[in-house]
Amino acid sequence: MEPQYISSVLGLLFAAVLTLSSATSPHDNFLRCLSLSSNLSSSIARVVYTPDNSSYSIILRSRMRNRRFWTADTPKPFVIVTPLLTSHIQATIHCSRNHGLQIRIRSGGHDYEGLSFVSHVPFVLVDLINFRSVDVDAENRVAWVQSGAIFGELYYKIAEKSKTLAFPGGICHTVGIGGYLSGGGYGLLFRKYGLGADNVIDARLIDVYGRILDRQSMGEDVFWAIRGGGGGSFGIVLSWKLKLVSVPPTGALFAVGRTLEQNAINLIHKWQYVAPQMPHGLYFDISLSRVKSTRDGKKTVISSFIAFFLGGSDELVPLMHERFPELGITNKDCIEMSWIESIIYLGKIRNQPLEVLLDRDFQTPLTLPSYKSKSDYVKEPITEIGLKGLWTRFSENEAEFGVIYFFSYGGIMDEIPESSTPFPHRAGNLYKIIYNVGWQQQDNINSDKYIDWIRRIYDYMSTYVSKSPREAYINYRDLDIGTNSEGNTTSYARASVWGRKYFKNNFDRLVLAKTMIDPENFFRHEQSIPPLWKKQG
Repeated sequence: MEPQYISSVLGLLFAAVLTLSSATSPHDNFLRCLSLSSNLSSSIARVVYTPDNSSYSIILRSRMRNRRFWTADTPKPFVIVTPLLTSHIQATIHCSRNHGLQIRIRSGGHDYEGLSFVSHVPFVLVDLINFRSVDVDAENRVAWVQSGAIFGELYYKIAEKSKTLAFPGGICHTVGIGGYLSGGGYGLLFRKYGLGADNVIDARLIDVYGRILDRQSMGEDVFWAIRGGGGGSFGIVLSWKLKLVSVPPTGALFAVGRTLEQNAINLIHKWQYVAPQMPHGLYFDISLSRVKSTRDGKKTVISSFIAFFLGGSDELVPLMHERFPELGITNKDCIEMSWIESIIYLGKIRNQPLEVLLDRDFQTPLTLPSYKSKSDYVKEPITEIGLKGLWTRFSENEAEFGVIYFFSYGGIMDEIPESSTPFPHRAGNLYKIIYNVGWQQQDNINSDKYIDWIRRIYDYMSTYVSKSPREAYINYRDLDIGTNSEGNTTSYARASVWGRKYFKNNFDRLVLAKTMIDPENFFRHEQSIPPLWKKQG
């Protein structure tokens, strides 16, 4: 029997099954379209999941890293597609356009507002879990990585080839490459080598017409836009070509905690002046959280000072004595380890073999939190009075699982032009703040009180952070700062509210790039970039 005939028969059978199983669906034509597209019926049938499929909920939740979106009333995709082939993605785009469905694109699932897997309009979820290949060329110091790969997979492949090569990505090993790079992306090496997006040198993108474009064929404006302009606006990035960077065989880190009685507020105040001026090879952050005191068992607030240095402790300790003697760092506080070991250590997967980086499910769904996050940028040191006010917020009941992070800037971030990528938060920033509040799954019914807590902190901090606009980080999406109309329309006026906060003056260039690559605004969501024709909307 001829292969074409077999394909046609399978296509008809698949279409018949879909018609029977989806007769009540208003979008059964979409499923029929998928089954018949480009003679793909036999292969695409294996990667299409409708709600009546027993694997649907498992696949949906397996990479839904915020349990806030596990509720029964959270909008769910009409269908999930986990493509194995590029042609599966092309067919999904084609059929979605033809049958009035939007698309959401998920790589790792670390999406703070769930925009890659939640929408209030009928949508298809394209989950790139199977697009996860990593090809490292150590000799030429580059890697091609598909968007569905996680950072653990990339780091593991790099470590297999070299002990002195790295990529300036994040600490959390289960974060997807596609989402991370689409928003900029920072990590242990960003003060030395810039953001992840600063080290992207090529990419392969599927546009609204199903074309596969590289840097040359998509053009520099679109290539510029996808490296930090936010995911889900310009097309589906299949893979990224990354520039690898040099690291020494051994680095040094410390993580020390200080309480109020140990002069924590004064230390944080001093840190603001010191950290941004440190050598480029030093990553230095602070976290504030409430913990149980080992002395009396009562809850207390602790500030944790965490640093990773591209050099040995014999360099790090004298540097700290010279620049920040008040913190009192000694050789006993420091641990020497390689860059890849620091990812395991600081990523809180300690005492595990290197292979743990390949485990996407190391954090099981049952242990995942529900949470809400917000972000800020600080350009002038916060006063001690201001820091005390922030500290006291942790005495409130809702702060039990609250954490606030300060990430120091400076280094090469002061030297890269604001317009080099869509990510504009460069020179002039002392540090970034991330506010995060979590709660237990069983308390989801009371989630509003936790979200109110973080909003109150955000309001309190308005005096001390950037203004006009009050800047925010796109990879920590925050629907509080403005949305489009449920993903249905994307007016320029509405989008510019949050667009200026995320991108400052780079927002207008993103609008032009969007107009070039997706003029009819097919790729859109609640915080997507609008095309120029919507400027008066």
